[in-house]
Amino acid sequence: MIKHLGVRTRVGALEGVRITFENDEYNLEELVEISRKPNMLILNASSFPQIIPNILESLTKSEMNLNPQQEGTTLYIQLPKVTKEHREELARRAKQYFVKCKDIIGDIRNEHIRQLKKQENAPTDLIFKAESYINALQKENVSKAEQLLKTKQKELLGES
Repeated sequence: MIKHLGVRTRVGALEGVRITFENDEYNLEELVEISRKPNMLILNASSFPQIIPNILESLTKSEMNLNPQQEGTTLYIQLPKVTKEHREELARRAKQYFVKCKDIIGDIRNEHIRQLKKQENAPTDLIFKAESYINALQKENVSKAEQLLKTKQKELLGES
């Protein structure tokens, strides 16, 4: 959420975009030179031009609202303007990340509880205490994620 949901697209967020080429994955920064101009990022792929279609595909799937334009071996990425609609969309996406996080935490909790219940010859009071501890950990982590969501949404919506 923190990496992919900034109001402005940063070079750092772009550098970490994963590109798949010949069954291997690379960070974008390993394949191209990235430079910045006002409101624009420039990717120079002259040293590795055969990767350009893979880069274009990864950038459009990156959920960063980017529309790269190709000119020879150079890609130009106009940075999106920060509008109210853009901020609201980012806040909605933050909520989606939170829901996924909450589901993953619940799945982890359920898996550990299943493992606990499979234990034979374990005292029931010990299993109950372990189950209570796992539930407390789940609530604590969901609470942290929720606080992170609220902070991020305030930042994205420009609230103080």
